[in-house]
Amino acid sequence: MSFISDTSPTFVSDADPGDYLALLKPRVMSLVVYTAIAGMLIAPHGLNPVLAAASLLAITVGAGASGALNMWYDADIDALMKRTAKRPIPMGRITRPEALAFGLILSALSVFTLGIVANWLAAGLLAFTIVFYVAVYSMWLKRLTPQNIVIGGAAGAFPPMVAYAAVTGTVSWSSVVLFAIIFIWTPPHFWALALVKSEEFAKAGVPMLPNVAGADRTRRDILAYTLLLAPVGVLPWLLGFATLPYGVLSVVSGAAMLWLAWRCYRVRTGEAGDHAAMALFSFSILYLFLLFAEIIGERALMIAGVIPSLT
Repeated sequence: MSFISDTSPTFVSDADPGDYLALLKPRVMSLVVYTAIAGMLIAPHGLNPVLAAASLLAITVGAGASGALNMWYDADIDALMKRTAKRPIPMGRITRPEALAFGLILSALSVFTLGIVANWLAAGLLAFTIVFYVAVYSMWLKRLTPQNIVIGGAAGAFPPMVAYAAVTGTVSWSSVVLFAIIFIWTPPHFWALALVKSEEFAKAGVPMLPNVAGADRTRRDILAYTLLLAPVGVLPWLLGFATLPYGVLSVVSGAAMLWLAWRCYRVRTGEAGDHAAMALFSFSILYLFLLFAEIIGERALMIAGVIPSLT
């Protein structure tokens, strides 16, 4: 492989299928699949299983396309951060033009597939999500403002709404609530990591909150968002589209999240401060997983007739 440009890393491609898979950000795609399934299952009437599977695949591919386009645009800063330096473009295994073409083709395929197999509202929401993540977050906000993850986090919160629209052709308050849970969860989740990785973001010139406003302000904002997240996480039960076990789980896990956010706020220095931040980061993943797992599980049991339906 050889460099073509010193200022904008472009290489002769030496890619294998695994490199193209890595461009799709599989871990992010798995979260999209997971939350989209919940969005489909809370819909009041079902979709043909084959069409549902095709819709879910289209949403997943759309998320992967967003990841590929994000890596295309962020290749310069990815090369500067330890946690992203081994991505396919910084490693020289895929060229930036290849990543751009790959992302654009998958974006178009995913949107048109969803429009054909489901409906054009869902397709429009998917297209908006891709454009929002790439143009609004990656190209504009990420390098401009420390509030990048707050506004940009909306892109990761849309899949339940897209999936709900794929089934029903509409958007409901229940799908908006699932959106809100993910949207409000994103800042404390990502800022907890940014507290520990602040030097890497500073090296890459990304204005994350700890680098711009300081660690103390970041810890305060983490606590504030978590105080909002805990009651929002209970809304599916309070609004009647989740069961009492979900309500109990959301209250208990929300309290645990609050305790860890409070600990992160109080323990601010040295290794203990990093440990408190990483403990919150790790639990935040489990928190979101548990809430959506409960929704998916109880809805699956309702469909199977094991437990009574909520409607």
